[in-house]
Amino acid sequence: MQVREALRFSVQALHANKFRTFLTALGLIIGNASVILVVTISISSRDYILDQIRGIGSNLIYAQYNTGTNSATKVDADFIKLADVDAVRQQLAERVGAATGVMSGSARMLVNSKEQDVAVIGADDQYPSVRNLVLLAGRFLDSSDVQLREKVVLLTEKLANRLYGSQSAAAGQTIKLYGLQFIVIGTFKERTGTFGLSEVTNETILMPVSVMRYFTPVERVDPLYIQARDAGDVKPLTARVRQLLESRHRPGARYDVENLSGILEAAQEIAMVLTIVLIVVSTIALLISGIGIMNIMLVTVTERTREIGLRMAVGASRREVLEQFLTESVVISVGGGFIGILVGVAIPLSVRFLTDGIRVPISVTSVAVAFGVSLVVGVLFGILPANRASRLNPTEALRYE
Repeated sequence: MQVREALRFSVQALHANKFRTFLTALGLIIGNASVILVVTISISSRDYILDQIRGIGSNLIYAQYNTGTNSATKVDADFIKLADVDAVRQQLAERVGAATGVMSGSARMLVNSKEQDVAVIGADDQYPSVRNLVLLAGRFLDSSDVQLREKVVLLTEKLANRLYGSQSAAAGQTIKLYGLQFIVIGTFKERTGTFGLSEVTNETILMPVSVMRYFTPVERVDPLYIQARDAGDVKPLTARVRQLLESRHRPGARYDVENLSGILEAAQEIAMVLTIVLIVVSTIALLISGIGIMNIMLVTVTERTREIGLRMAVGASRREVLEQFLTESVVISVGGGFIGILVGVAIPLSVRFLTDGIRVPISVTSVAVAFGVSLVVGVLFGILPANRASRLNPTEALRYE
């Protein structure tokens, strides 16, 4: 029997029982759609988590002094200094994209006619790029602001809104800090919110570190941020920065130098485990669908016993009977799998069209795997019914009531 003829007979047989065929294929529709959606959700979740972590700072290394149980005198001497920031830039210039130090403090200022404490941080012109800050209005600090100790500041988004009602209105305004007048040159926010866990809070003022130094009793850079040029150099560079800091201070001084590699690796491992678990669940759904196909095909063989006997009586070989029923099983599984693939692809695509700025990735591999599994399910779970049909005795089949 030719493949085309077997396919035509299979479609006719399945069309005669459309509703049962649909219910049989429904499991594969759901299973294949689930496989694609599971992989899509997993990839989207992983990418989102990794982007959020990277949004804190690209190839970021951060360092701070570990005070431990040291006395105040020793601690003051061992704090990371602005000179250490310059040393990192000079000695590790080929490996470091940018390096910046942050000095933190607080000040009282009028907010909506009431005095309150606000966080004030000092940094330089490299700070925005290292921390992936987003400029909302005005401009960031430049090198001349730091070198000339200009009395200029930037405000976080929330503080600018509280003081002036909008981002654009804040630029050019004058505020009073530490008894001096400062000009607001811009407003900013973190690309990825750290919810106050970093030096940037909801209401923070950023000024040149050269100016901030005058308002801090002790020179203390906390933290020191370094941006590695190469992502693969982050871990070796972390160890080198620790070595450099310890060499510039008294013996026994310890510095916590960390990076985001551990968090990134943990996020990737969690995403991988989640993907495996979800794929296993979807695979179980496909196996159940395959069992359903086998069950229905066994029932179909029983119902069509006389037809099988008649075909054999007019010259159909056992192989041709086996091919016909195996083709029917494959048509159900591949047809259901194809519809499931369309459903699984249509949902992420609809999200792209309905929501601006959100791109849900579709894994071509998951589509190929889903289609391949559908074909394998049809063959594997169709062999038993097809084999049973081909082994029927033609004489007994014709007598079957």
